[in-house]
Amino acid sequence: MEEKILGVTRLVNWLLAKPALALLGLLHIRPESQQYPIPNHIAMELLIFALAIVFFVWLKGRLSVERPGGTQQCMEALLTNSMGVGVQDLLDDLVGHGGEKYLAMLGSVGMFVLLCNLISVVPGLSSPTATSSVPLGCAVVVFIYYNWAGIRKNGPIGHGKHFLGPVWWLAWLMLPIEIVSNISRLLSLTVRLWVNMLVSELLYSLFLGLSVALFIFVGKLNALGYVSGVLPLVAPPIFIALHIFVAILQAFVFTILPVVYVSAVVAEEH
Repeated sequence: MEEKILGVTRLVNWLLAKPALALLGLLHIRPESQQYPIPNHIAMELLIFALAIVFFVWLKGRLSVERPGGTQQCMEALLTNSMGVGVQDLLDDLVGHGGEKYLAMLGSVGMFVLLCNLISVVPGLSSPTATSSVPLGCAVVVFIYYNWAGIRKNGPIGHGKHFLGPVWWLAWLMLPIEIVSNISRLLSLTVRLWVNMLVSELLYSLFLGLSVALFIFVGKLNALGYVSGVLPLVAPPIFIALHIFVAILQAFVFTILPVVYVSAVVAEEH
């Protein structure tokens, strides 16, 4: 089934289709559509980047130590909070001293995933993370970053020893296991985020459509039609709340797992 072109995608292609086609031509890549070479998920990512830049530039001018506003406090709660589940809290607990140096990268990835997950709540928009290539791209960034962090911390040889295990005479067995285990993290991060967001979006759209269809059907049954009038008011908020819960949960998982991976390669015992 052909993917429906979103209004945002039409706008992005109107602005950037020509340079996109030129770039793809240099890379010898043929887009599925010459009219819309930039697909929905790429257009949505560009929209999220643009909104994030505008938001954080606006927020930067409003930061205050003495009188922090509500928006500033909400953003600070993503870093550290009383429940200990902020990015900075996780780094302090799992990485320990020096963990703040990884905050910018891991926090940015987690926030990007959160925005990608939540944006489909807005009518007419969709979650880029419901397309497999977007979670895969985020997973590749995380994979490269935590291995780079291990090399930077311990050197290439020291980081390589991490794959040999604690017992030298079992190194021949641990090496292939550790290599497969690390590579499988790409699949794990990708599939977990992609499938959950894809299913969440499908259920979100499906049940909202069913609630409207049920309202139309029962509305033809005289008195029951008046009772069913509350369905379009009650059902959508329930599914929207469920979708938001899944979006936040998956963003948290995609944040804590990279923190765990970084802590495993930069811990002092390695």
